[in-house]
Amino acid sequence: MTRIVLAFMLTLAIQLTYADVLIIDEVRQADRMELPKNGQNKATVEAKFGAPLQKMAAIGDPPISSWKYDKYSVYFEYDLVLFTVLHPGAVIEK
Repeated sequence: MTRIVLAFMLTLAIQLTYADVLIIDEVRQADRMELPKNGQNKATVEAKFGAPLQKMAAIGDPPISSWKYDKYSVYFEYDLVLFTVLHPGAVIEK
């Protein structure tokens, strides 16, 4: 019984370590991608990255809207980019 518990704990520790490495790799790869930057306005984003696949209406106060692209979504407060979020699996290389 003790060996089973020890094997389970070791397997879990290895999986958690591997997951952290994947997340770090994705963050590093996202830094190398050309994405809309915080503070850019909607006109600049659309001119540089093209029309989005979908534009979500603004909600809340202050109004937050989002644009969906193939590999990422861009979130705006009023007319300015708050942040850009990669969709799962949208990194440059695995």
